[in-house]
Amino acid sequence: MSQQLLMIEDDERLARMVEEYLGNSGFVIQHAPNALEGLAKLQDPANETAQLIILDLMLPDLDGLEVCRRVRALSGPLGHTPILMLTAKGDPLERVIGLEMGADDYLPKPFEPRELLARIRAILRRRGDGAKPESTSPPTLRFGSLEIDRDARTVSVASQLCELTSYQFDLLVALAERAGRVLTRDQIMEAVRGRELDAFDRSIDVHMGRIRAIIEADPKSPKRILTVRGVGYVFARQQD
Repeated sequence: MSQQLLMIEDDERLARMVEEYLGNSGFVIQHAPNALEGLAKLQDPANETAQLIILDLMLPDLDGLEVCRRVRALSGPLGHTPILMLTAKGDPLERVIGLEMGADDYLPKPFEPRELLARIRAILRRRGDGAKPESTSPPTLRFGSLEIDRDARTVSVASQLCELTSYQFDLLVALAERAGRVLTRDQIMEAVRGRELDAFDRSIDVHMGRIRAIIEADPKSPKRILTVRGVGYVFARQQD
């Protein structure tokens, strides 16, 4: 069965190239040339639900960051639709802001279609849309008032549901499953089977800051996700 993607991109030539390339890999692409049309397509009940949004940062009506914010503000499953943001090459600030706004990943332009396909597959695999290995461990991880339901892909603190992106959820699970063990950034990326990062890529730190802002009582003095200077992160075994 084909997987439905929504591409919001004003470059018609690029959109046709992506549609053809991904179409040969089993994806069906809906294309919207501007932000408002893209948001309308996403919310149109007559359309098949998009499993991922490819979102250009520079659009003629609204910028991609505003589109990302509006998608994340939607109620229900639509608000959790994974977003792969296309950004200008060499602009790390835009990438950081995009991740903070709730994007799951980014890809600088110009890009190789094969890398776009790999990123999409990695996001969908992390989200669980592909085949998952069976696990004998309990589906719910509990650490004090924090509960992580791996089957439902939900996180709650003191019975209050937390809003995390699919990528942030997988990062949190990767740490929680290894509670008490210090992990480097490379080991964390290996655990979520994401792309390799170079030594200067700070996107892991951006996501960790976002997760802390959601699950920690005081993100500036975290008790759950602890930084080990010069190494990486550790998820505390004992929590309130």
